Amino acid sequence: MRLTKLQQSVAQADLDTTVFVSGMAGVGKTTAAVRRLRYLIEQGVPAGSILILVPQKALAYPYQAELRDPKRKAGGQVAIHTIGSLALHMADLFWPLAAEAAGYSRPDQRPTFLSLELVQYSMAKLLGPVIDAKDYFNSVRIDRYRLYSQIADNLNKATFISLPHTEIAERLKSALPGSDVTQRYIYDDAQACVNLFRDFSHQHNLLDFAAQVELFVEYLWTLDAPRRYLVNRFRHLIIDNVEEDNPATHYLLDNWLALCQSAVVVYDDDAGYRRFLGAEQTTALRLKDRCQQHIEIDKSYVMSDEVRAFGQQMTAALRPPPPKRLKDGGARQAIIFQDNRYYPQMLNWAAENITSMVLDGGVPPGEIVVLAPLLSDALRFALMNRLEAAGVPVRSHRPSRALREEPAARALLTLARLAHPAWELKPDSYDVTYALMAAIADLDLTRARLLTEIVYRPRSGKLFSFEPVRGDAQARITYDLGMRYETLYRWLETYQQEGTLELDFFFSRLFGEVLSQPRYGFHNQYDAAAVAANLIESARNFRWTVAAIAPEVEVGREYLLMVDQGLIADQYIRDWELDRGDAVLLAPAYTYLMSNRPVDYQFWLNIGSPGWAQRLYQPLTHPYVLSVNWEEGRVWTDDDEVSANQDMLYRLALGLIRRCRQRVYLGFSQFGEQGYEQRGPLLEAIQRILKQLKQD
Repeated sequence: MRLTKLQQSVAQADLDTTVFVSGMAGVGKTTAAVRRLRYLIEQGVPAGSILILVPQKALAYPYQAELRDPKRKAGGQVAIHTIGSLALHMADLFWPLAAEAAGYSRPDQRPTFLSLELVQYSMAKLLGPVIDAKDYFNSVRIDRYRLYSQIADNLNKATFISLPHTEIAERLKSALPGSDVTQRYIYDDAQACVNLFRDFSHQHNLLDFAAQVELFVEYLWTLDAPRRYLVNRFRHLIIDNVEEDNPATHYLLDNWLALCQSAVVVYDDDAGYRRFLGAEQTTALRLKDRCQQHIEIDKSYVMSDEVRAFGQQMTAALRPPPPKRLKDGGARQAIIFQDNRYYPQMLNWAAENITSMVLDGGVPPGEIVVLAPLLSDALRFALMNRLEAAGVPVRSHRPSRALREEPAARALLTLARLAHPAWELKPDSYDVTYALMAAIADLDLTRARLLTEIVYRPRSGKLFSFEPVRGDAQARITYDLGMRYETLYRWLETYQQEGTLELDFFFSRLFGEVLSQPRYGFHNQYDAAAVAANLIESARNFRWTVAAIAPEVEVGREYLLMVDQGLIADQYIRDWELDRGDAVLLAPAYTYLMSNRPVDYQFWLNIGSPGWAQRLYQPLTHPYVLSVNWEEGRVWTDDDEVSANQDMLYRLALGLIRRCRQRVYLGFSQFGEQGYEQRGPLLEAIQRILKQLKQD
């Protein structure tokens, strides 16, 4: 691929200069930065002196692809980090230098690094009894593990803006109107939990994400030895999607850019999609003043002229008043709007169009993405069933969900309970039925229910053989399906007789020896395989950590209990990598944006839903108040909420359009998934656009 002059000026900038590159999505900024990586290596720069910094590992995919290119010049290993992985690396290397100053009581002992899953487990053990005893959060109606994740989120956001963790509640309460007494109690309860958890962490050398970043940015970076180690090791920086990172990272880079030999900083206009995770555009933009050159690229290599015209119409609709009356510009050819009365009709319309495009039009499935503000289980199931029945390959990606919510994970967890009777975790008949459905291919719900009634005894929690079954029951289930079950049953029996393994080994063997084989439920099911891999990794990490800090605990049993209570999964990079396969992708809109992958065709479903312009319900935290730009003491009003939601919708819609090459299909049903009439702000904007185009 040939670069433009502007891209070449980025890629081939002097080896002793810093460059700030800005522009909207799709103009080739990352392409230029990837070529910069190639140029550095070709110029003889040692690979080990290059650092690529991204907000999340999924955004490093283009750089990883470049490094795997067999034509690349041989050399050392380029480092790819997020602020989290870099902080962990530095804390691991230089822990004794800053542990005592940071408040940890055992600086002579190694720390334990906690993932999000392990943070939730630690909070469940520490805070769960306190919450129950003191009746904390009695007005909040969300799962307990969602509470724990929001407590951790408060710690993260406070670290990003250098706010002491003991002052989180005061900051949040200062933005409340005086009449909101209930919310004040919620913030006080959250503050008490934050204090308990942080004190416990300091006593036991536990480093969650916030603690790692704080130790790195606030302590290690200020010391000569750790800073010299980083600066001398990484002389050349490539920093991509800097607008999606947090103020703590930007503070670090503000110092580092003055000390490195060269740098390319990539900034995406009108982005900041990770605001709810602490991303801050304003502090990212200040890095431009630290760079010696500023290059702005404005020509999109993704959008067609028609899609670009649609983007202009969307800007005018969401940022009124427009400077002047816009002409059509071909925008009408870039959108297909379908008005349906009922929700299933919208799903049928989407499935029929996708099927026609793939099977009749020759469109690669990987060039189609189906988006919604929230991808519910019902939407995912209904649309995937329609597409799979038509022979269209399809996959989904829904991060930040509880592990137990994935059918493949629930099946593995239920089978683990059955295989370990000594743990006394007897699954109910409902779970066994659905586990058998997921484990055995072609087993429908009716026969799975009948099979469960025959072979499972809820009181004992034991399975029995299918071989003695004869007559009508065997005929209804069929001998073939019964023998598939029998193979699974005998494998579980043999496993128990041979002696049990660690839970992650059990999952791995069960998947490899039975479930992934032909005629079983995980065979050629890549979503299920990814879920199984994530579950294996999660159980292994849990075993390693909990065995070190609580050796008396029965780790496997403890893990099953934790997941069953609603543990929210970590982010696994394999989920993002699978999105690049040749299959139609179903994903929440923000998840797709953070994959930073353009496609030919997009389907926006439920455009009447208010969820397109509403931030997630987070009763324990507030992403705008816990921000570096929030004026402490100012009250958050309804006008602020409306303005923030409008801005969020604008960024979301423009971000999606700028990642579409050919056409956007807009799916609407007058009555939504729950049967209520839908009239959200995205629908209103679309209707204004259609009215404008009709007049033209």
